[in-house]
Amino acid sequence: MPLGLYLHIPFCEKKCIYCDFYSLETTNLIGEFVETLIAEIDLRAALLPASKRHFDTLFFGGGTPSLLSPKQLDNILTRLHKHFTFTDGAEWTMECNPGTITPASLHAYRALGINRLSYGVQSFFEEDLQFLSRIHSKHEAMDAIRLSREAGFENVNLDLMFALPNQSFANWKRNLETAVSLETDHISAYSLIFEPGTPLNAMLQRGEVRQQDEERDAEMYAWGIDFLAQHGYEQYEVSNFAKGGKVCRHNCIYWQGDEYVSLGPSAHGYISGDSTGEQVFMRYWNARSLKRYMDAVRGGELPVTNSELLTEKERMFERAFLELRARGIRKLDFMRDFGIDIDAALAPLIAEFTKDNLLLNTPERLVLSPSGYAVCDAITLEAITLLEKHSGTVWEQHEEHEEIAE
Repeated sequence: MPLGLYLHIPFCEKKCIYCDFYSLETTNLIGEFVETLIAEIDLRAALLPASKRHFDTLFFGGGTPSLLSPKQLDNILTRLHKHFTFTDGAEWTMECNPGTITPASLHAYRALGINRLSYGVQSFFEEDLQFLSRIHSKHEAMDAIRLSREAGFENVNLDLMFALPNQSFANWKRNLETAVSLETDHISAYSLIFEPGTPLNAMLQRGEVRQQDEERDAEMYAWGIDFLAQHGYEQYEVSNFAKGGKVCRHNCIYWQGDEYVSLGPSAHGYISGDSTGEQVFMRYWNARSLKRYMDAVRGGELPVTNSELLTEKERMFERAFLELRARGIRKLDFMRDFGIDIDAALAPLIAEFTKDNLLLNTPERLVLSPSGYAVCDAITLEAITLLEKHSGTVWEQHEEHEEIAE
């Protein structure tokens, strides 16, 4: 099973109005944070068994990781290499803001081993960028791709948003056309979400902005799927499209229900361990406060604020939900891990939605079709309901057989 490593860098020059990820509008504490992150690496490594110290992916997220200097990044990587190893050809991703990179920093990042960049472009229209409070310009976004290629990067992602208030269909089309013309390897296309607690949502509540209607949102999404498919991009998750097989391997770890270790404030991890001879799966999350995070680590403690053990049923539901939204439910793996025959458990759903061309049922996977992704929430909800009913019957029969055997 692949294992991922995530590091959260919680700094931005300016926080975007739609963002609900943990970040701070400051750069003054980056130096202290890097020292603390290195100390957390030591603490976490001391508790991980050897089987959890070899990673297939490394992801610097945020925030704006490209605010780190090459020297600071080098210090972090040096400490990671002290405790951990990485698979040959491991995917190392860094999220970047086009307004924070230079030719020199890109060459330095590449020399350190970063081999995938993810740019939060969101739009190629200045009015959209100003509304979203992005710090870069249209031309900086386009230059970022060119400079990345010149620095040797062969795997670059762009994030784009649609269904912005007052965004025209023509502008959304132009955004995707521009991204494709830049020969981007990967495109993440997201509908704008008004997350509670964000300035954008407060603007909505005050009546200062209006959401796009659901029909227009759906039209933009459907057009994007068709357009990207025509230009060689494979849709492998609700909002993610890859060309030339360059899927984001780190995100696939999340979507397949595989394990990952996470570091930094607000970071969430998911790892398994042994308890009284049985394998257990735990999710943990770090303090969503830089001060509490740094105080804990400086005190010699992991900055974990809470954790939970997942039941087999919780893991099963989560896995079905995540996989169905991505590359599909892997039938043999599902049977191996949970003892559930997907074809039997979801028979009514499969019959209904394959007839409507919303699902594709192969011997290996149950996969959403391009039109199925548009109604993903409804399909996954029904799938979970059927799994709840079917798994209860299967596990009750299993327990009865165990009692008879005893």
